[in-house]
Amino acid sequence: MRKSQSLVIIGLLLLTASCTSINKSIKDGNASVRFTKSDFTLSDQVSAEASSTTILGIDFSRIFMRKTGGFGNGGAISASVVPIVGNLVTDHTSSYAIHNLLDQNKGYDVVFYPQYEKKIIKPFLGLGFITKVTNVKVSARLAKLKN
Repeated sequence: MRKSQSLVIIGLLLLTASCTSINKSIKDGNASVRFTKSDFTLSDQVSAEASSTTILGIDFSRIFMRKTGGFGNGGAISASVVPIVGNLVTDHTSSYAIHNLLDQNKGYDVVFYPQYEKKIIKPFLGLGFITKVTNVKVSARLAKLKN
């Protein structure tokens, strides 16, 4: 009986172990403010890349730490974190690429019309649920609000 209680306690401790989540975001402006192109300073086209490898649907390299960026918390589609004009972030690897884009180009307020190049490799008999490697390159123009 004592051994089963110890196993339950150890199992609960493992389930409550901490992990880290890092999210890059840009403050969203007041929705009632109208912006025009002359209100922004646009960057040249910039790009960043990210990749993820999943085995049985689990990304072991990011199991305890996630670095994301995108239109929502943790890369999920939500209307509160990063203003993206154009395409929304629809998957985790694209969110990782947006994170890298924002990390490499600090100080911008808006992401304009991101374009994604995605390459998915399924090396085990073409079955993606066993092993899947996803590479994403995102290109976009970033903007700063003028003072």
